[in-house]
Amino acid sequence: MTFHALHSGWHLTHVAGDVPETFAETTRSSIPATVPGVVHTDLLAAGLIPDPYIDDNESALAWIGHSDWAYETTFAWSDDGEAIHDLVAHGLDTVARVSLNGRELGRTVNQHRTYRWRLGALLREGDNVLRVEFSSPIAYAREREAVLGERPHSYVHPFNTIRKSACNFGWDWGPAVVTAGIWRDIGIEGWSDVRIAALRPVIGVDDDPRRVDVHVELEWQALDADAAGTGAREIVAEVAGARAAASVAHGDARATLSLRAADAELWWPCGYGDQPLYDLRVAVGEVEAGRRIGFRSVRLDVEADEDGSPFALAVNGRPVYIKGANWIPEDTFFPRVTRERLAERFDDAVDANMNLLRVWGGGIYESEDFYDLADERGILVWQDFLLACAAYSEDAELWDEFAAEARDNVARLTGRASLVIWNGGNENIWGWVDWKWRPRLRGATWGDGYYQRLFPEIVAELAPTTPYSPGSPYGFSSYVHPNDPAHGTTHIWDVWNQVDYDVYRTYRPRFVSEFGFQGPPAWSTLFSVVHDEPADPYGPLMLVHQKAQDGNGKLERGLGAHIAAPRSIEDWHWATQLNQARAVRFGIEHFRSLHPLNQGAIVWQLNDCWPVISWAAVDGHGHRKPLWHALRAVYADRFVTIQPRERGLAVVLHNDTDAVWDAALSLRRIGFEGAVSADEPVTVSIAPRQAVTVPVPDTVATASDPARELIAAELSTEERALWYFAEDPMLALEPDGFEASAVATDAGYEVRMTARSLVKDLVLQVDRIDATARVDRGLVTLLPGESETFTITAPAGIDPHVFTAPGIIRSAGDLNPVRV
Repeated sequence: MTFHALHSGWHLTHVAGDVPETFAETTRSSIPATVPGVVHTDLLAAGLIPDPYIDDNESALAWIGHSDWAYETTFAWSDDGEAIHDLVAHGLDTVARVSLNGRELGRTVNQHRTYRWRLGALLREGDNVLRVEFSSPIAYAREREAVLGERPHSYVHPFNTIRKSACNFGWDWGPAVVTAGIWRDIGIEGWSDVRIAALRPVIGVDDDPRRVDVHVELEWQALDADAAGTGAREIVAEVAGARAAASVAHGDARATLSLRAADAELWWPCGYGDQPLYDLRVAVGEVEAGRRIGFRSVRLDVEADEDGSPFALAVNGRPVYIKGANWIPEDTFFPRVTRERLAERFDDAVDANMNLLRVWGGGIYESEDFYDLADERGILVWQDFLLACAAYSEDAELWDEFAAEARDNVARLTGRASLVIWNGGNENIWGWVDWKWRPRLRGATWGDGYYQRLFPEIVAELAPTTPYSPGSPYGFSSYVHPNDPAHGTTHIWDVWNQVDYDVYRTYRPRFVSEFGFQGPPAWSTLFSVVHDEPADPYGPLMLVHQKAQDGNGKLERGLGAHIAAPRSIEDWHWATQLNQARAVRFGIEHFRSLHPLNQGAIVWQLNDCWPVISWAAVDGHGHRKPLWHALRAVYADRFVTIQPRERGLAVVLHNDTDAVWDAALSLRRIGFEGAVSADEPVTVSIAPRQAVTVPVPDTVATASDPARELIAAELSTEERALWYFAEDPMLALEPDGFEASAVATDAGYEVRMTARSLVKDLVLQVDRIDATARVDRGLVTLLPGESETFTITAPAGIDPHVFTAPGIIRSAGDLNPVRV
């Protein structure tokens, strides 16, 4: 079997659609095109459009999504000795007509599928012309809405009528840059006699993590009548020292081989063990196919108990407390996302002590690189089917596309050690119950058939050992509200949208699969794309990069009593970043303190797809926001927090490791200048994967001066939690209660900070010196006399003292009102 990639020699032409005079040059001739790629990136590379991410170029370029485009290449072909040739397109975005040498091969209406067309005599010796014509996805979506009927959906365009990434039409964190193009590999596959059409390993059969059933689909070359049906072939599967073989006759479409790799080591999530992976090889004669697999079993417990219904994952029989983040596409222009870029985000996840990423339903089924990295790093994957925040028609045309898309991707991803749950969609069941859809639908279908019948049937057939959830949020009962925190998964969005983040403490959720709070990206990221003069949170170009409804108003109201009103654009940027980190940390500390009632949280969101004010922990240029540093602390394996309880304050310790956590715990009430008013020692022992609660004695819990005291719960194993008796504006924080020094090193730079008095939530905004600069820690609180060294990676030649300048070093204290 051979594969000839068709990635060179392409040209792009505007076919139809109104083009503003400013961009008339784009219609005059074809331009070179990159495949895989999309129209926007080709126009950008040709210098015909400005960067869509800068200022308000997004709206200036909206015409691209309303236009029709054509990709064309001429390629030379000569006989390669194979009997059959297929054109294989792994991703066409989205409404396409494909032709070879002037003859139509087929049409597509689904971005999320692989397509295959038999070429036969259309493929000729010498030059061949391959053409892919793309119709406007916006026009197609509106046309189908007129046929299928209008159904509720978020935002402007009816993305629920077309099988294209929903967020590509714009979201409350993403731009509406509606793409078209050959976005994944395309090429000619040649084969003879037999082709392994699909290889689907099902791991953990009968709850045995070392057992794998290898399902193989075969396609055979048609033989003449005299030769048809003659002979048999051996099909062999091998993995981790185990081997199985069977006989298949010519024309057999399927074969299943069962193996038990007794000597294989088990695959574990990060923090629970190693991630050994093994090469699975399947051969029919000389034809081979393979995958890399890990051995593990997965269980999801949703059975009712006295507190409601849990949502608890177990891998290899061991419960796993989930510390996760939601994942959106890493770039609005999907072909620009490389393995290296994905690896950086996985570094962000692992370094923040995360163990799960949820691939959200408004995005895409991710690349092989994504799942490879998840398998290698031990990051569990929760995979949504791609439906989000909308009602979906169940008419045959969409039903058939959903079925083909689901079968394609479930089969592709079955056998991934990291993939531990398939989820029917995002907020659609909740929408039907709570968002006043029913009067508008008037009895029309809305998607329930996908969540309750189509998807679970496909998962049960193709991935029977992987758990399935109909939606997120979901209560796992017809008689339970889908967003009831006591049952299954819950999304908490009244915080951010309506109420203060202290409301998190009113929840007792079994599992939180979405929640979060907004904050701006790094200074250099934000002002690389926003050029209002003067800079203003409400400047017109700033608001292009704030997609949430009344987003800036919510940011400012969200400061509440926690942080004083900002006095400058610099303070606004820092205050809202800090508040984002504080809000999310507040929520997760509370959720973890409820363990084992609570079995995890998945914050919205890890990453951004462009430079924007959003819920992300890592911005569109790869800068780790203060939120990321908060997540690293609150997702630590050994976690300690001080929480209010009915009888007063308590220290809660959660040991998410396999070792007993024995430590001496010191409970101290300390003045901001260092004086200790009370000190109570306690010895604690926390069993593996368990939590304990220790009451705080009244001598420590009662402040004599709430504005100048705090509680420190400090362990001999170096973990620490702090409690303040008042919000920041009421605290006597010094804006510059520290000494700072900086030096250049062989690896970059170091800044040494020493506190004279309490320094709360210390951050170095090193990107303001150089946009490529990174710092290894943030949100550091120093008690009087304590020191911390910050390591900075930045280009050589910078005067190190600039890293200690006012405006680069920020803390909670420099936001406080000036005290007379």
